[in-house]
Amino acid sequence: MQALFDLLPAVVFFVVYRSFDIYTATAAIMVTMAAQLAYQWLRHRKVPKMFLATAVVVWLFGTITLVLRNPLFIQWKPTIVSWFFALAFFGSHFVGQKKTLIERAMGDSLPLEPALCRQLSVMWIAVFALLGVLNLYVVYHFSEETWVDFKVFGITGITLVVALVQGLWIYLKLAKSDPQQEQ
Repeated sequence: MQALFDLLPAVVFFVVYRSFDIYTATAAIMVTMAAQLAYQWLRHRKVPKMFLATAVVVWLFGTITLVLRNPLFIQWKPTIVSWFFALAFFGSHFVGQKKTLIERAMGDSLPLEPALCRQLSVMWIAVFALLGVLNLYVVYHFSEETWVDFKVFGITGITLVVALVQGLWIYLKLAKSDPQQEQ
């Protein structure tokens, strides 16, 4: 359910873009993010930091896009968010509780060794860095319509495939370390 909640802004952006234009879609994603933030706050009395950071970037770049009537700013948003996530994962190796973001997010839900969590974190650093570069490549080498498709389906698809591959990798690592799991 959380995954659908997280995808809602991208879906709204895509649908509104297909029906109107990039400026209306930008306004729609800004409103959607505000509504999601309000919902998170009212329901849980807290907002995840990564979601808040993403919302701030959406509002900042969305506002600049709308005021200057230049879609390039909203097109840069996925790159900025991806690179922010890459930096957050990278920084977690050196700052804080000596735990990576993976370890903090998973808590006790999965018994993963710190070395495995670091490997997973490095993979996400690489994925987010690459997504940022890919987004810029599409922005500057393809049409706006192609970029919207890439933003919604490409970035989401790549992220989903990486998550599934990592899930399988974790399962295989845990099964190998615990022979009872294989039975």
